[in-house]
Amino acid sequence: MRTYIGHQQAVSAEDFVELALGTPVELWLGAEGETEEERAARLDAARDILADLEYRSLPDEVARIAAEVIEVHAPELFNVVPLARPPRRRRPPRKGAAA
Repeated sequence: MRTYIGHQQAVSAEDFVELALGTPVELWLGAEGETEEERAARLDAARDILADLEYRSLPDEVARIAAEVIEVHAPELFNVVPLARPPRRRRPPRKGAAA
């Protein structure tokens, strides 16, 4: 099945989110290895977008999408299995220790 938003096909989950929000996900989450200068520019651009009337609901939309993703993947996220502890090994007695 193919998914389209407008005239654009969403091939991956990242495509779907980007097309649904109208902005690249990296604008909000950042990119690995970005410099402080790049981060400041990215956050400045994000602030400008949020200041635009068209995107006033964007934080709410992002929060809603994040909540839906957590809800869908909650079983995997919270599937915590306690690990068995290895048996304790006894140390041999020290030489010269009083018995």
